[in-house]
Amino acid sequence: MDPLLVITNDDAGTADDEGLRSALDILREKCSVDVQSTSKPGELDGVLQRAASRRIVVAGGDGSLHAVIAALYRRHELDHAVLGLLPMGTGNDFARSLGIPLDVEEAAHVVLSGDVRPMDLIVDELGEVVVNNVHVGAGAEASKRGAAIKERLGQIGVGRVNLGKIGYPIGAVMSALDEPRVHLHVRLDGKVVTDVDQPVLMVSIGNGASVGGGTELTPEADPEDGQVDVMISHSVGARARLGYALHLRRGEHHLRDDVQYLRGGQVTISGDAFWISADGEISGPERHRSWRVEPAAYSFVLPP
Repeated sequence: MDPLLVITNDDAGTADDEGLRSALDILREKCSVDVQSTSKPGELDGVLQRAASRRIVVAGGDGSLHAVIAALYRRHELDHAVLGLLPMGTGNDFARSLGIPLDVEEAAHVVLSGDVRPMDLIVDELGEVVVNNVHVGAGAEASKRGAAIKERLGQIGVGRVNLGKIGYPIGAVMSALDEPRVHLHVRLDGKVVTDVDQPVLMVSIGNGASVGGGTELTPEADPEDGQVDVMISHSVGARARLGYALHLRRGEHHLRDDVQYLRGGQVTISGDAFWISADGEISGPERHRSWRVEPAAYSFVLPP
């Protein structure tokens, strides 16, 4: 077994020191393990500088995984990297999409015995990466609200039992009950799929299926298929927004008549000023942004 570099994040969403120790014990039974803790981007670069040919295991949540992959991409080292994951965040959405057990000890066994498979990545025109999902409109508003709710509820619970994971669903329902709508021009692989005369509630571009701790925003997304799933909701009326919110909780919103569900390799959005939530990081407002898929951009250790 190749030696492992395990990167932990002092600021990860949940703390489970006992679980991490147990997972590390499992890994150490089979291979050499070097554990490095980081809390700042500069520290992460220093750790990766010493990674050499070791497999990199991220012990953390979606934010920690995004930080490591973004740093490797920026350093032009991602295409040669093999990553594993010990999910220790609040939401662990990318782990859910990959079928990685949310129990950190079970995930350690996947790191040791799983299959190494190529993984897609989303990259925008500025060179910023998206590992899991990027969305605009009410989805970004839900993320803004959900982040605040998550922070408050994240203080309630112990170890793996934590209420922070319900932050996004609550934020999504609150946002859907507001009056958010934007007029956007959406192109998929050069073809106009929505124009400014069709008000939009939200647009989601998914490499992974879920956000916010299990809310399946792009439920059919597969990060190994070389494409992204694009969900465009036109549920802008009060009754439609309520219906959309209820269907979203069941993962059935993409089947609605007022929702477009498409698949492709490049997405461009322009029009009214819009906010962006990319892997949970909020930015904007913007009037134009484009994202493309880089198929098989890196390798990941997945369940056999």
